[in-house]
Amino acid sequence: MAPRMEDVMRLCCEISAHDQIKVAVKNSAQGAALAGGGAFVGGMVGGPVGMAVGGTAGSLLGWLSSSQFKPLPQILMELSPTQKRKLYNDVAAVLGNLDWTNAAQLVALVMGNATLQQQVTAALLSYITKELRAEVRYQD
Repeated sequence: MAPRMEDVMRLCCEISAHDQIKVAVKNSAQGAALAGGGAFVGGMVGGPVGMAVGGTAGSLLGWLSSSQFKPLPQILMELSPTQKRKLYNDVAAVLGNLDWTNAAQLVALVMGNATLQQQVTAALLSYITKELRAEVRYQD
């Protein structure tokens, strides 16, 4: 990853940690796998009735696990290179021609300017909700 992209990713992690932002990424594939796996195991153990019970139990597990909130910095570190590039482009547009030499200086510049911090946070949350289709929650 390019140094400037790493700096922006660190900035996003710092801002989301500072604001204690958590997100739940909706993962329909995981829910489908749990439902299918439950039906398969139930069918192997209990025949047709077991398949119905296993499918229902698997669906319930999939539904319960679909809204697990994770800290946003963790989600950001798990992004693919393509997703990181898109987030970088969105945040870089907000930063404009701001000049920095390393991640620590970028974080200090943005955190020291309330308006810029709000704009970066807005770009980050926009990316998270639109691109990742995630639900955002602030720590209570």
